[in-house]
Amino acid sequence: MGRMLLACAARQPELEVVGQVDQGDDPAPVVPAADVVIDFSAPEVTPALAALCLRHGKPLVIGTTGHTEAQKAELRACAARLPVVWSANYSTGVNLLFWLTRRAAEILGADYDLEIVEMHHRHKKDAPSGTAVRLAEILAAARGVALEAALRHGRRGWVGERSPAEIGLHAIRGGDVVGEHTVIFAAAGERVELTHKASSRETFALGALRAARWVVGRPPGLYDMQDVLGLK
Repeated sequence: MGRMLLACAARQPELEVVGQVDQGDDPAPVVPAADVVIDFSAPEVTPALAALCLRHGKPLVIGTTGHTEAQKAELRACAARLPVVWSANYSTGVNLLFWLTRRAAEILGADYDLEIVEMHHRHKKDAPSGTAVRLAEILAAARGVALEAALRHGRRGWVGERSPAEIGLHAIRGGDVVGEHTVIFAAAGERVELTHKASSRETFALGALRAARWVVGRPPGLYDMQDVLGLK
């Protein structure tokens, strides 16, 4: 993602990359020179980077996923005093999928069983993907149920009949798949499926750069790509 961000930024003359931080590098010398910082790193790195951005008053765009609840709490605390865009996925198409998923869940109602299937390349470290988790959160909110109580990570053994309240979530890993997500609404007699397939990481980089331009000058707060795209 770092290389893709650099390639996409080079094609946008209004953007200037003032620093690059790779694994093992210290971001402290770089952050003060920036108008905005984009983070695609590792979950354990993000809270310290957010604290550094807060110290220097620099907006932050977070593309890293897989944070623990404690790490998420640290990031939310920083966002109370700093403009932060934090999204599970910066693709414009995926964020349309988020919006469509919410509307479909509201329109179709409780008679439809909810399942999510996601597939990524063999090197992805976290499962399920942050995008799939966000889709599950959207479905749980639309149904008015607690996500942890409703979530089913695959099924194995004598599990009995599927309950109407379940939200199934299935992670597949293999090959070089950039990212595929399908939300299934299944009822007696019909099935509705919403699918997004990414064929290049460029879509994520372009979205993150769009978010970086958008967040500069915003008041402190926690934003996501839905805010950037005006879908709220």
